[in-house]
Amino acid sequence: QVQLVESGGGLVQAGDSLRLSCAASGGSLTSYAVGWFRQAPGKEREFLAAISWSGGYTNYTDSVKGRFTISRDSAANTVYLQMNNLKPEDTAVYYCAADFGGLWVVRGGGRLDYWGQGTQVTVSS
Repeated sequence: QVQLVESGGGLVQAGDSLRLSCAASGGSLTSYAVGWFRQAPGKEREFLAAISWSGGYTNYTDSVKGRFTISRDSAANTVYLQMNNLKPEDTAVYYCAADFGGLWVVRGGGRLDYWGQGTQVTVSS
């Protein structure tokens, strides 16, 4: 059983940057594609970015393309989301998730194998 824990969220001003971390324990993430999602109050969960098990392929939703970068460090058993030029519209709880089925399974969301508990990101104007 793999456990995922997100960290790195906080309160920032518009235009600032944050790096979120998704740390795994209880098992290795090397065989899993991993994605980042967010959910604001009263809104549906939104896909942001995904990375393949090898790190060789990534996919982003249009709203964050060019601002957010997903990466992974197998030695640290951690996946990161670098967020630049943050906007108030980015305010949400950010979640990471992993699935053995690969990048496109993660991209589709739904019933993925593992989810973290989330970290709050708040961007003031």
